[in-house]
Amino acid sequence: MSSHLGSTGEQVRRGMLAADPALSRFDPLPRILTYDNFNHGTNGWTELIGNYDGNGDLSTVDDHMRDFRPPQVSNCTFFDTGTHGALTGDYALKLATRPYVGHTAVAIRRLTMARKGLVQLETHFTYKAEATLGTDAANNSFGGVTWDGNLHPSEAQFGAFTVATDICGDGGLRYHTVMRYRNTTVDNKLDQRWVYPVVPEPTPREHLEGKVKLAYGDDFTAPNPDDWHPASEPMAMCYNEVPTKVNWHYLRWLIDTDARRNVELQINDTTLDLREVPVPVYADRYDSLENLLNFYFSVRTHSGVRNFLYLDSVLVSVDW
Repeated sequence: MSSHLGSTGEQVRRGMLAADPALSRFDPLPRILTYDNFNHGTNGWTELIGNYDGNGDLSTVDDHMRDFRPPQVSNCTFFDTGTHGALTGDYALKLATRPYVGHTAVAIRRLTMARKGLVQLETHFTYKAEATLGTDAANNSFGGVTWDGNLHPSEAQFGAFTVATDICGDGGLRYHTVMRYRNTTVDNKLDQRWVYPVVPEPTPREHLEGKVKLAYGDDFTAPNPDDWHPASEPMAMCYNEVPTKVNWHYLRWLIDTDARRNVELQINDTTLDLREVPVPVYADRYDSLENLLNFYFSVRTHSGVRNFLYLDSVLVSVDW
């Protein structure tokens, strides 16, 4: 309940949310900071690109950050069913990888904090691998999954998607809260766990200082697979058999920027308590980032088949 509204005000707020078909799909905190319906464009979600020098020379962007590909609005068209559309309306925000092992597509939303406290991100999303067409019988099996009329090898061709933040305050103290659905391991075995990194994300400054050097296709969030720890047991989702059936999932992720920690993650009817999940902080302070509050989604292929993440809509709310 919103503390400043009182019980009657909170009832009015809840009633107004319930009366709005778009907002009633969400469970926001008292103040809605952003509501992005992708029927109306990208709403400020844009490509993440690495930092470049004072001459605008894009060759100075780190190799692993120079080709994240921009998000795009999509009507979810497939080779067999034609135009699918989003959960509501015609368009979703689509993140699409290239067909290279390790390639990652990223969409980022850049905000700042007016105060610290609870911050919640909600979305309705779906994920798919690209359909493989042809006559090769070998395409009926991948990653230990063989087509049996129910299971489809394309499920093992989807790598992972991530929802994360980039936050900085208190005089340059910077950290990321990160949750990743690791559908497959890097060797294409179904894993289907929520995982989190135990190291901070390598930065362009660390590269310039000679501390890190990552190659094209390296995992920009945490390059060593051993640095990803499980936050859940295996949690199968509704992939729905083939790569062209779309089922939308609900995600709600709550963090606390005052305590600098995760709080909980809800996926459909399952809620994970994340209060004990550690959040690594950079050892050095960062300038020029005070009150930074960025959100990003990414999708990463482990198979070399293009992977897609679709977002119907995204809502960010706060308790301040």
